[in-house]
Amino acid sequence: MGILSKLAEKITSAGGGNTLYYPGCLTKYVSLDIEKNYQEIFRKAGIDFIQVKELEQCCGSPVYSAGYTSDFRNLIAKNLQIFKEHGVTRIITNCPACFKVFAKDYPENSKEWNIRAEHATVVIWNAIKSGKLKVKKCFSEDITYHDPCHLGRHCGIYEEPREILKALGFTVKEMRNCREEAFCCGGGGGLKTNQPEISNKVAEMRIKQAEETGVKKIVTTCPLCYHQLKENCRGMEVYELSEVLVKCLQ
Repeated sequence: MGILSKLAEKITSAGGGNTLYYPGCLTKYVSLDIEKNYQEIFRKAGIDFIQVKELEQCCGSPVYSAGYTSDFRNLIAKNLQIFKEHGVTRIITNCPACFKVFAKDYPENSKEWNIRAEHATVVIWNAIKSGKLKVKKCFSEDITYHDPCHLGRHCGIYEEPREILKALGFTVKEMRNCREEAFCCGGGGGLKTNQPEISNKVAEMRIKQAEETGVKKIVTTCPLCYHQLKENCRGMEVYELSEVLVKCLQ
């Protein structure tokens, strides 16, 4: 057992384990600014977290969606070993796909999985409500919010992102397809990789729905949705939630 593992063991036995911030592959390899935003937000909220991104594996969402169950279970075993070695008992992730996998798919495919997973928006909204994270209303404009499929329909998280946006001063104008009936961004499920033209057309349709609200900005809480919509925005400004939230921290 290495020095870090021994230290993690002592922390776990003394006080209940470590909180891991797990950015997800797209955030930590492509959207480094978004990762830094969440690090700052969590610190401001008083969350003592660790990261093991040089060791952790992909959560396995793409593998599982493609039907490679055996490979997916191998990833569960590898990640579980790494997390346990570092005393992790709680995972916070800003990626809806990672959250859905950790919260639902890992428990269904591993009897040993016992780590609590939370999405960043729920953690942040609870911190704002409790006063642990102080924000100011630094915006006074209309925006629209895009519900990511994994966060919304798969996990039922709709209100927390909207409440955060309202706390920052935004007025949220809903698209005609929202919440349970939200239109996909077109980037997930392997569509972007295998059928890019169809994927982009779906994104264009979603952007059109945003334009119909009369707003100039669309905010989402998914790094994949963020990049997919931004690529096809045609003048609409697209933001990941942390990009506007970090500007309003006190």
